[in-house]
Amino acid sequence: MGSNSLAQRDIASVMHPYTNLKKHLDVGPVVITHGDGVYLYGADGSALLDGAAGQWCSSLGYGKANERIAKVAHDALIDLPYSHIFRHQTHRSVIELSERLLALAPVPMSKVMLQCSGSEANDTAVKMAWYYWASRDQPQRRKMISRMGSYHGSTCASLSLTGNTDYYRGFGLPLPGFLKVSGLNHYRSGLPGESEDEFSTRLARELEDLIQAEGPDTIAAFFADPVQGNAGALPPPRGYFEKVQKILRKYEILFVADEVICGFGRVGEWWGSQRYGLEPDIITAAKGLSSAMQPISAVIVNEKVFSGIAAESDKLGSFIHGFTYAGHPVTTAVTNEVLKIYEERDIVGHVQSLEPQFLGILDSFRDHPMIGNVSGVGLLGGLEMVMDRADKTAFPKTFGLAPKIEAAARRHGVLIRVIADRLVFAPPLVITPDELAILAAGARKALDDVHATL
Repeated sequence: MGSNSLAQRDIASVMHPYTNLKKHLDVGPVVITHGDGVYLYGADGSALLDGAAGQWCSSLGYGKANERIAKVAHDALIDLPYSHIFRHQTHRSVIELSERLLALAPVPMSKVMLQCSGSEANDTAVKMAWYYWASRDQPQRRKMISRMGSYHGSTCASLSLTGNTDYYRGFGLPLPGFLKVSGLNHYRSGLPGESEDEFSTRLARELEDLIQAEGPDTIAAFFADPVQGNAGALPPPRGYFEKVQKILRKYEILFVADEVICGFGRVGEWWGSQRYGLEPDIITAAKGLSSAMQPISAVIVNEKVFSGIAAESDKLGSFIHGFTYAGHPVTTAVTNEVLKIYEERDIVGHVQSLEPQFLGILDSFRDHPMIGNVSGVGLLGGLEMVMDRADKTAFPKTFGLAPKIEAAARRHGVLIRVIADRLVFAPPLVITPDELAILAAGARKALDDVHATL
């Protein structure tokens, strides 16, 4: 069946997320038919190096290299195609996966609750924080603090955590009590002459001022992704988490580390928390957890949080929260196999070996007239695009920067993401040095094409 036929069927039947639905009726989709290694192939015969790992998640890439995982899924479908984990019921692979995650955790943790997506994991973490404080006879602790620029999901609660006002429009969100502090873009938000450490001090002071203004006994939790992926791959400025965690401990506020993007090797360690010295009470994970081969996420809690939730569930009779497909036997079997492969192939070590080349590639873009700043860690990096480097002039929204860059990149054989004014790289973690060079060359050609139109 031709690509045009598939595109027409898509236009007639499919409703796409994060898409201008009316415009889609005119422009149609990019139809992907299959993948191999780090490449995706279009119905028109095009080969596209996936520089975004899908949605930050296809860590092991595509194609026949994953036949081992496919066999595990096949066998699981035959042995136990479904079994829930509600009301004291369990099965082998959910136990094995939970044990594996606790063994891998960056700090001592107590229990794992499996869910189906990063959004569900963060939504669950919100409810757990509320439930925990109810167990401590402080039900007034309802407010959540997160950062502008961070993305935490698409449910009503997780989107309310998300620090992007564009995502609220039309939905009547955020919900009350979801508070925001500044994001981490030192290039954009640093004061003249302000060092990274001074910037971190100012951000920490802003957090403490907000806590004091709202009342410490009203704050339930602080949510933070170790690297702000959806802000365009922004690592924390120097000293940031050290200062922030002191404040959270001072006011006994729960710390939730959103590791949905950063976990499982993306930043050169198993967890972003390891890279930046985080000691969270709750960790949420997804995406690379299964290399996106099955929809799964995890909420990992320490003993303090679990003991409070357990006591409250005993008081109320049950912890009434869960999703039908959470802990699905096929999903958990696949995820166990993915984690085994990460260890066997030393994916974390592979990322560490590529990081110098990757950061060097990012640094090489500093000479481009459209690039004002670069940042990165592991295999997660971003380029800040500007109209004028001298005064950091941003592109107006009417310019349509993201679709222009992304379309130009596809013409040059690469898939990349643009978030606001930042071009983001997050390739599959199995990428090779030669493939990194191809990705960089395609991105540079895309920038050149767009710059030529200015």
